Formats: sequence, structure tokens, C-alpha cells
Amino acid sequence: METKDEADLCFPQLFNSSCKKPASPHSELVLLHIMLSSISVLTVVLNLLVIISVSHFMQLHTPTNILLLSLAVSDFLVGLLFMPVEIFRTTACWVFGDTICVFYCLLSSTIICVSVGQVVLISVDRYVAICHPLHYPTRITVPRIRLSVCLCWLCCALYSSYYVKDVLTQPGKSKSCYGECVLPLDQITLSVDAVLNFSITVAGIIVLYLRVFVVAVSQARAMRSLITADTVQVSLTLTRKKSELKAARTLGVLVVVYLICYCPLYCYALIGDSVISQSFVTVVIFSFYLNSCLNPVIYALFYPWFRRSIKHIVTLQILKPGSREVNILERDC
Repeated sequence: METKDEADLCFPQLFNSSCKKPASPHSELVLLHIMLSSISVLTVVLNLLVIISVSHFMQLHTPTNILLLSLAVSDFLVGLLFMPVEIFRTTACWVFGDTICVFYCLLSSTIICVSVGQVVLISVDRYVAICHPLHYPTRITVPRIRLSVCLCWLCCALYSSYYVKDVLTQPGKSKSCYGECVLPLDQITLSVDAVLNFSITVAGIIVLYLRVFVVAVSQARAMRSLITADTVQVSLTLTRKKSELKAARTLGVLVVVYLICYCPLYCYALIGDSVISQSFVTVVIFSFYLNSCLNPVIYALFYPWFRRSIKHIVTLQILKPGSREVNILERDC
């Protein structure tokens, strides 16, 4: 007959080496699970709409949108895999084995790295577009951006592989008991990762966008001085500059939201578990996953083409012949 102690174990047959089953979730944890479940569904649906939109419509195959597509793919994976697994890990024992655990740890660290890389590439894209507009068409092309995105994913996978190399070579060696899935990293490794993967990149992003802001302000003043001119050439120049400034503002909002959502995660990595409360851990988890849901919401708020794309997708107009060539950018400034 199974004793009470055995009933509390993940694997009663491994009495001495089994983890205990997670305790019944508190009301705070239940609320977090409900919110994460809702955000997970929204994240998957909204980012899938972004992926379909940019992939389907030919007009949206621009360097900036290719970067948004890559970011949407990483956000989609967060909603599809990480949020459900996070909920499962806090409510049940890990029963999928060491191989799946290793794959999950590798993929999760890769996605975090890719998200950082995409934000850096977006900042560089806006910097060149605003600060060096004459060189933008030749320096920032679709083939180069696609190559940059592929290299970003590859480098992040290699970078993450280094941090999980011990787990990859000997799965299950570092776990304290059967029934858990953790990525063991010492404080030095976490600190180095925070510096390389966050501090340096954030400093670079801030420097780039400060430069973009200064140039954008000067361009806005120049546009106001030309607003009374009535020539076709000036009109076209003003339209193009307004479009670039609007894109810079939109992507600037995206970068700021990213920094706000990711800062708690890296603070948590540096501080460690011993000096923080469970409430802070809850905020860290919630803010990290919320970012993947907010990105497509930002597109919907600031990009008319995304709203029109959603309409075409929901009404199944994308199934019609020739829908890829639809003028999805009409009336955009």
C-alpha cells in the first residue's frame, strides 16, 4: 500500500531519488496561470497573423518587415511552447525525460538570445534609414537582411549551446532528483550572460536610438520649413521622410517595451533566488512572456497595413488568386 510520503513523490518507485510533486498552487499562482494561458493564446494568434501577413503579401517583403517577421517567429514559439511548458512545470512533475528537457533548455535560451538580436538589428535598420537615408537602399537590402536574420539565429543557437554544453553531453547529470527540468548555471555564467546578452546590447540600442532621435528632430524641423513648398519633388521627399519617421517612432516604441519587459528577467538572473520574493519572480515571468504578446499589438496600433492584412486573412481573401499582389499599403503615409 502506498504511504503518504510516497504519494507526494513524482516517481514513488525511485523513493530516494525522486522529486516531490509540486504543492497545490496558491491563489496568486492560479491567477498567474490563468493570465499566462490567455496571453499564450493571444500570442500565438497575433504573431501567426504577422507571420502570414509578411510572408503572403509581396508589398510587405521589405527589409524592416523581414526583421519583424523573424521577431514574430520567436514570439510565436514563446506562446506556443514556453508559456504552456512554464505552466506545466509549476503544476506537475517533468515526465518527458532528459532529452526533451535538454531540447527545451536549448530552445528557450536560443529564443531569448534571438529576441535580443532582432531588436539590435531593428535598431540598426532604423539608424541607417534615418541617419543615412541616401545609403539605405544600397546598404539595407532584402537579401542582406535575410542573411543577417539567418546568421542571428545560427549564432544564438551556437551561443546557447555553449551554456548548455554540460547538459547536452550528459543529460540529467546535474539534476538533483527525478521529475525536474532545470538548466544549471552558476552565478558567474549568469553574470557574463547578462553583460554580453543584455548590458552591452542595451547600451548599443540606446546609443543608436538617441542618434536616431536627434536626427529625426532635425528632419522634422526641416520638413516644417518646406511644408509651404508645392513642387512634386518636395512633396515626394516629405512623404518619404514622414514614412521613415513614423516607422522609427513605431519601432522605437517596440524597443522601449522590450527593454521594460526584459529588464526584470536579467535583474532576476543577476540577483538570484535567495534575496527576492516569490511575488517578484511572478512579475519577472509575467513581464517576460507579456512582451511576446505586446509586439503584434504595437503593429496593430501603429501599422494600418497590419490591420488591413488581418481583414484579408480573417475574411479568407488571401485564398483568392492574385491576392499576394494586393495593394496592402494603400493610403499609408
